[in-house]
Amino acid sequence: MSEYKTFSEEVEARSGQKLKLCYQCLKCFVGCPMSDYMDYKPNAIIRMIQYGEKKKLLSSNVIWMCVSCMTCGVRCPNDIDISVIIDALKEMSIEEGLAYKKEKKIVVFHEEFVRSVKMWGRLHEMTFYIPFMARTIIKVKARDLVSTMRSAVLLLSRFKLPFIPKRIKGIEEIQKLYEKGYRTKGELK
Repeated sequence: MSEYKTFSEEVEARSGQKLKLCYQCLKCFVGCPMSDYMDYKPNAIIRMIQYGEKKKLLSSNVIWMCVSCMTCGVRCPNDIDISVIIDALKEMSIEEGLAYKKEKKIVVFHEEFVRSVKMWGRLHEMTFYIPFMARTIIKVKARDLVSTMRSAVLLLSRFKLPFIPKRIKGIEEIQKLYEKGYRTKGELK
């Protein structure tokens, strides 16, 4: 049983956004560069949360199509940042086991990105890309593999792609933030 009475309360607690302030002005929808690719528009996300349509929303592609450009939050007259709400919804979708239903590669990208940032304090391309490829490639075309390897060797030879990752100073603070707010299934502790 959840500690929250409603889906809306849970999303508000996880995101820190006040959903009740939304009066459906549609400014978030008009500014969203990805709205044409979403099964629900940004303003509909808030309405679906308010109506308690948890499973429908967490199973949709809308939360995985958001590119976190934050246009919605900048345009909102009530300072509701839908991209922060979507981050909370992504984590909830993974926790509920609904994330892999539609956009598997995007979900795996998200999980590996979070894992890399949590581990190093920033994205380390090699420790991100190799697990991502291993988890998402079913059939590899030889020319695609050769092209990827050629690009990797070129980037490594020009010192544009660090082979050995370096942790940033203050990694403990980043790890505390993740411990507090992001609990993704399968992520490293």
